[in-house]
Amino acid sequence: MPLIHFETADSTERTQIGEGLVRFAVQAGRLETGREEGKYFLNHADGCGEDGTHIAPGDAFFFHTETGDILCRDHGEERSNEE
Repeated sequence: MPLIHFETADSTERTQIGEGLVRFAVQAGRLETGREEGKYFLNHADGCGEDGTHIAPGDAFFFHTETGDILCRDHGEERSNEE
């Protein structure tokens, strides 16, 4: 499961995740906790790892669990076709 597709981002900075993804988020240095809205969040405030495009609320995006990269829809689909 190296590449995970998220259908919609919660905000431009973070998206809530379940416990199954916590380990990958920690390894990538992208885990946020302690927020009122939920327990675990994936931080993607830096945008797409290919070109810096910000992930807007409602946008689909990808999280590469091995590299820690966040990818916009276009770059994520490209990478998923390569793997």
